[in-house]
Amino acid sequence: MLKQMTAACVAALLLASVAGARPDADQIDSRTLDNGLRVIIWPDHDIPNIALYNWVRAGARNEYPGITGIAHYFEHMMFNGTATRGAGEFDRVMSADGGSNNAYTSDDLTVYQDWFPRSALELVLSLEADRIQNLAFDPEVVENERGVVYSERRLRVDNNNSGKLSEQLQATAFVAHPYQNPVIGWPSDIESWTMEDLQTFYKTYYAPNNLTLLLVGDIDPAEGFALVEKYLGPIPAQAPPAELRTVEPEQKGERRIELTLPAQTPLLQMAWHSGSASDPQMPALNLLISILARGDSSRLHQLLVEQEQAAIGVGAYVHEGFDPNLTWLFATLPNGGELARAEALIDRTIADIVENGVTEAEIQKAKNLWTASFWRSLATIDGKADVLGTYEVFHGDYRKLFDAPKLVDAVTVENIRNVAAAVLVKSNRTTGVVIPQQQGGGA
Repeated sequence: MLKQMTAACVAALLLASVAGARPDADQIDSRTLDNGLRVIIWPDHDIPNIALYNWVRAGARNEYPGITGIAHYFEHMMFNGTATRGAGEFDRVMSADGGSNNAYTSDDLTVYQDWFPRSALELVLSLEADRIQNLAFDPEVVENERGVVYSERRLRVDNNNSGKLSEQLQATAFVAHPYQNPVIGWPSDIESWTMEDLQTFYKTYYAPNNLTLLLVGDIDPAEGFALVEKYLGPIPAQAPPAELRTVEPEQKGERRIELTLPAQTPLLQMAWHSGSASDPQMPALNLLISILARGDSSRLHQLLVEQEQAAIGVGAYVHEGFDPNLTWLFATLPNGGELARAEALIDRTIADIVENGVTEAEIQKAKNLWTASFWRSLATIDGKADVLGTYEVFHGDYRKLFDAPKLVDAVTVENIRNVAAAVLVKSNRTTGVVIPQQQGGGA
């Protein structure tokens, strides 16, 4: 009892501390330039640094057979020179002024991240404007980066059993929507992108009217907007990308795949079709997944790992994007572990929640974890830029981020039970397993 009270007190103190530092939406300023570029500035003067996030609405969902992986390819190409700067100069110039950068590509987006001292603001905006407008397509560089991307695919997918299974499972779960395409791209497509493919994609998706630019940190909004207008305002808008009209048909029965691979441990993955980022069920679904499989005290960790030793690790996440995507569950089994037994234990746990719901203690713990993580993320300029962009791009308005805690707090035990009954059903599930190949090549 003392241990439980202590944990509750710690959670309350943490929530109280982050609540005392909650930011005000009125601090944030935004505007849309004449060329369609959406710009949002959030001043935070705690340290003399700025985080810039450039959200490009280009991901695997914008690809089709023949050019899969091209969005991720541009994540690499955008650092490889322009008409006025040589390959690698973007990094060298930024580093010389105390900055650093990174980028990532997802099913929905490519996001470019810069972190730099306030004194480098004008320089960084000039660099960003240059690569958005003047990217070079030197044939030698194009081929070099093609090789880099293919090497990344071998590392993350071809030579990784978990990655290989996830790729095959996602391609099986979707029969119509381009979410079936791997972000890294299919091998034959990586090998065959043409120069015309690259230039067309760049012109279409790296247009200012397809971007959202975030500036968070030690910045005066008036100065920030003036510099953005100076460097990015002259870039012409382009015809908007074609709207994605494909809607994934409702899945009517479980789909299953088995991969027999050289492996030491069996792997089990499950994926259920669920909603988009803006789906009203998302708060309840995220809390449900937390209760099921996040952390050592989650139901599946306690059952599969601690009690039954049917797995050595479990995890889960909800993929939130522009369109309905998947909710994933992962289990790594011990050497010689029984896949059927682990699957039966998972099914039993889900059935119990659908029939009996969860406890008030479980839902309160999940809420505490979500709330603490949410407000903690807003304690840094990097976290602010990430969360601000997420709500602006996926939810249509950055102001909605300030409503998120209330939506999570409003979730009830009955909401959790209902979302489990609606989403975590076998007819809506794709299940994939890796069966270790026996020595000698037999199954």
